[in-house]
Amino acid sequence: MPLSINTNVFITCAITGSGSTQDRSAEVPRSPEQIANSAIAAAKAGAAVVHCHVRDPETGVASRDPKLYRELTDRIRDSKTDVVLNLTAGMGGDMVFGPPSAPLPLQDGTDMGSAESRMEPIAECLPEICTLDCGTMNFAEADYVMTNTPGMLREMGSMMTALGVKAEIEAFDTGHLWFAKQLVKEGILESPALIQLCMGIPWGAPNDLNTYMAMVNNIPSDWNWSSFSIGRDQMPYVAASVLAGGNVRVGLEDNLWLEKGVLATNESLVKKAATIIEAMGSTLMNPQQVRDELGLTKRSPR
Repeated sequence: MPLSINTNVFITCAITGSGSTQDRSAEVPRSPEQIANSAIAAAKAGAAVVHCHVRDPETGVASRDPKLYRELTDRIRDSKTDVVLNLTAGMGGDMVFGPPSAPLPLQDGTDMGSAESRMEPIAECLPEICTLDCGTMNFAEADYVMTNTPGMLREMGSMMTALGVKAEIEAFDTGHLWFAKQLVKEGILESPALIQLCMGIPWGAPNDLNTYMAMVNNIPSDWNWSSFSIGRDQMPYVAASVLAGGNVRVGLEDNLWLEKGVLATNESLVKKAATIIEAMGSTLMNPQQVRDELGLTKRSPR
């Protein structure tokens, strides 16, 4: 197929994630204040959207405490920094089995929440965007499963639509994209939808261009989309996304390194991505342009 280079690109910065990266780099923010400051710096560097998780301020372990989300979003909003807020709704679907010889009872690390509890921070903070991990997936860990049943996704998607919060559909594999189209067909999510292709995460869609373009070619033509890969492939996928007609995601959630031997900050990753995008002849969209493109409304929390 011919290239369809995106000439107006927005950058999403995924600030901290939920992985156990907090002890691998001192640059990974933990407290709501640190996460907010990192998000603000990323926005000033050119990120139009910041995608945020929260962590326990003491241990750095991922959390879904609504109070932490409220503090985080209040700090960003109070800074008067113009940036589109994108909060995760992916926490609360963690199932950790015992070994194959004795899979039950479920082990420490299991955190299965109701649709209501998973959506509580979203209803409390009212970001412009929140994520919907559109399927169940085996991750690299031997006995861990990210669990999102069709029923759970329909319920959470309906809540997002009722709240007026745009769902960013996270597609980790081809079937997730298939189900995303079903949610739109059923009227649970509004069209045009917003989708994020999550590449190279074991054991989802493999990190190769054949799989990538198969997913790109199955995105409805009127949808908005973005994509990313992890680790050393993060920056090559900045170029790949723009070449294929999409938008870009970078950040410490997906990659800790700016270059070999140099730990990154979110600000430095955004600056590097912006340099690549602009060198390709494309321009960066600002937050208001993204709101206009995606039909978002900047709102105040309840």
